[in-house]
Amino acid sequence: MAVDQSFGSARCVVFDWDGTVLDTTAAIALSIQYACEKLGLPVPSTTKAKSVIGLGWRDAIRIVAPTCPPEEFQAFGAYYTERYRPEELKVHLFPGITDLIKALHDRGTLLAVATGKSRRGLNRVLEQTGLGPYFYDTQTAEENPSKPDPAMLEQIGINTGLGPEAVVMVGDTTHDVLMAKNWGCRSIAVSYGAMTAKMLEDARPDLIVNDVEALARALGVEL
Repeated sequence: MAVDQSFGSARCVVFDWDGTVLDTTAAIALSIQYACEKLGLPVPSTTKAKSVIGLGWRDAIRIVAPTCPPEEFQAFGAYYTERYRPEELKVHLFPGITDLIKALHDRGTLLAVATGKSRRGLNRVLEQTGLGPYFYDTQTAEENPSKPDPAMLEQIGINTGLGPEAVVMVGDTTHDVLMAKNWGCRSIAVSYGAMTAKMLEDARPDLIVNDVEALARALGVEL
């Protein structure tokens, strides 16, 4: 898939968080498996656990643990958090992503986040990474319907005053790509996160890149 330099003219770039900005995919999958084990539920494969990254919490549980009764969702979340919080302290930003975010911000491109994380979880990592000030708007699945519903992008469009033609969505899952399609904006899928390039192809993003350097080039930034 050839690089389309017109991505560089986007007035707003929306980033997914987990698996796109922060390398949390392994920690999330491990924590999902831990919660299933603690509740005596069938433990999903790592691939299955990673496939729900980016979805809202309840939607994710219904996929990875379909036999989990709704009254156990809170316990599932508690076990997940018990395992995930220590792991979060060990994860790192993908190489080059901070430089890319700063370069886009300095160029005058509006930046936003659309994530399946909770508001509290996103605010925590924005503070931990020091990236919070670079984002004009942030939307989570706690305030909006889960991906691939376009609500998060619609709200970002309202808050920035921009339509889909001026926005590019960057994410590591088919949920991100389909959300962008549902709103009508273009998408760049990154294959260094939760899903492989082959998996991402099924959603037909406008572009697939294999690393942050290629993502930067697509957005008209030299790192």
